Amino acid sequence: MKIPSFITPNLITVTRLLLVPVGAYALFKNGGEDHTWQYISWLIFFVLGLSDILDGNLARSRNSITELGKFLDPVADKVMIGTAMISLSILGRLPWWITVIILTREIGITILRLTVIKRVVIAANRGGKIKTLFQNFGVGFYVLPLDPSWYWFRDGFMYIAVALTIFTGMYYVKSALNRQPS
Repeated sequence: MKIPSFITPNLITVTRLLLVPVGAYALFKNGGEDHTWQYISWLIFFVLGLSDILDGNLARSRNSITELGKFLDPVADKVMIGTAMISLSILGRLPWWITVIILTREIGITILRLTVIKRVVIAANRGGKIKTLFQNFGVGFYVLPLDPSWYWFRDGFMYIAVALTIFTGMYYVKSALNRQPS
C-alpha cells in the first residue's frame, strides 16, 4: 500500500501520542466495567501499537529518520504502555507492583540513554524488542474482558514480561557501563 507523502513517520508518532488518552478514556468508560468499551480500548491500543511498526518501517523505507523521530518514537511507546498500565492499576485490574517495576525500568533506561547519548548509543536489541512485545500483549490481555478461567494465562504472560523487563534493563545498564570511555 502506498502511503501519501504528506503522512510522515513523525506525523504518525505525534498522532499516536495524541490518541493515547482516547484509549484510556475508553478503558475508564462506565467505570471500566463495560465490556464493549474494554474491547474498544483494546482496539485503540492495538492500532496504536501497529502504528509504531508503521512509522518505523516508513522512516526506514523513505530514508527519513530524524532526530525528532528518534526521540519521540520511544517516548510515544512509553506513554502508551504507561497510560494503559496506570489506568489498569487504578481500575484494580493490574497489580501496582507490576506497573511500578515496568515503568521504573522504562523511565530509568530512557534517562540512562539520554545521559550517555553523547558518548555511546544504546540501541534496542532483540531482547528489548521481545520485552516490548510481551509487555504490549500482556497489557492487552488485562485490557480485554477475559473470562476468569484465562487469568492464569494473562498473569503468566505478564510475569514473563516483568522478568524480561528486569533482565533487559540490567543488560542495558551493563552495556552503558562497559562502553563508557576511560
